[in-house]
Amino acid sequence: MRYQQDQALPEEGDLVMATVQEVFPQGAYVTLDEYDGLLGFLHVSEIATGWIRNIEHYVRPKQKVVLKVIRVNRARREVDLSLRQVTNEERRLKVMEVKRAEKANAFLRIIRERCSSMSDDEFDRCVSLIKDEYPMLYDMFEDVARKGTKVLEKLNLPKEIVDAIVDISSKIPLPKVEVGGIMEITCSRSDGIDVIKDVLTSVEGNKHNADVSITYLGAPKYRLVISAENFKVAEKALNSILQSVQKGIEKKGGTFKFTREESRKGVT
Repeated sequence: MRYQQDQALPEEGDLVMATVQEVFPQGAYVTLDEYDGLLGFLHVSEIATGWIRNIEHYVRPKQKVVLKVIRVNRARREVDLSLRQVTNEERRLKVMEVKRAEKANAFLRIIRERCSSMSDDEFDRCVSLIKDEYPMLYDMFEDVARKGTKVLEKLNLPKEIVDAIVDISSKIPLPKVEVGGIMEITCSRSDGIDVIKDVLTSVEGNKHNADVSITYLGAPKYRLVISAENFKVAEKALNSILQSVQKGIEKKGGTFKFTREESRKGVT
């Protein structure tokens, strides 16, 4: 098994992983790793902006590069590509996507070995069911790691495959992001300290699909950190908590100010 697109040719605008085959002054020929080694052409004008003295300063034989598809001739099966139009963020995300796909396929090979009593046809049928639900196969392993076998129930997979998936999923690192900042909270009431404590305790105990940590730094500052599986979930929790704290404090006559800190990525 290998990671490849279902379609025979990429679409204009797609990002592809390619292997450089031949380099010459006018450009480079590459093969597209995800399309069974389909040949593509990278013209020198699409390698970098400005004049290029030595093309091998940018691409060289056997190098893996992320390229953008800029033209496709389906009749002739010709693909023109660009390196200079790929942003750093696009490159990072594409490399991550390919690495995750490679890991997922390696996991499938392990599962196949563990399910040796199953016929090839039956195993391939199960893989097709999984891919229908999870086109990006690695997402399934992360989903199982987070939520357990309930995410597989509707697929009606054989127990031996489910057991193998669960075992592998339990060992993969889960992505985590952290967002937060410094809250400055005051309340001049005689019971101001208790008011602040009650407000912060209430939001810390609520469920936000994220881990919430509030640390006292010394009056009037408190550090708020939200840990979640992705930025969308983390930001939603952060906004909800900030609104609750501000509303709760100001309702009691206090003041509230929030200063954002730099977000972080990591794994659990």
